[in-house]
Amino acid sequence: MSGPLLALYIGWSVWAVLWIVTSRWSARTERRAGGRQNVIYQLVSVAGMLALLIVTRPTGPLSTPLWQLEAAISWALVGLMAAGFALACWARVTLGKLWSAGVERKAEHRLIENGPYAMVRHPIYTGLIAAAVALALVKATPLALIGLALTTIGFFVKARLEERFLAAELGEANYAEYRRRVPMLLPFLPAP
Repeated sequence: MSGPLLALYIGWSVWAVLWIVTSRWSARTERRAGGRQNVIYQLVSVAGMLALLIVTRPTGPLSTPLWQLEAAISWALVGLMAAGFALACWARVTLGKLWSAGVERKAEHRLIENGPYAMVRHPIYTGLIAAAVALALVKATPLALIGLALTTIGFFVKARLEERFLAAELGEANYAEYRRRVPMLLPFLPAP
């Protein structure tokens, strides 16, 4: 493995380490979302990430690349990954102690509407999906594309669960107004 694909795997590795280290700075959890949707998004997201990130040799139909990108396009996708991770990190810093890996309400939780949260309601997921798109397109295997689809579905399900949870915890009126103004995952599109 070399070139853009190696750069993508290094990027994902650095992001994972950074995310794990900074998770220790979160505030105390006061309440967690439960239920079937919580388990569904976790299972789908983990399966998607495993399918996306697994290193395979082109030996079967799921691990044989469907296309080969030109080097310039592959490096542009490395740039997309970097931009996606930058957005996710900016969002993480903006949340500060309110960040959590799960769907949770932290001590002194409030609605964050500034920084990347003024562009999309879930900038961390937007950034991670962008990084996943980059890796899936460079790998170009059916397994990576399945991983991208599952990861995207997992983040979408989690975002919907988070929105219902936050509206109930922080006040439906405030969250409904935010939802009307700011798109869910794709910036520069009208909010649904």
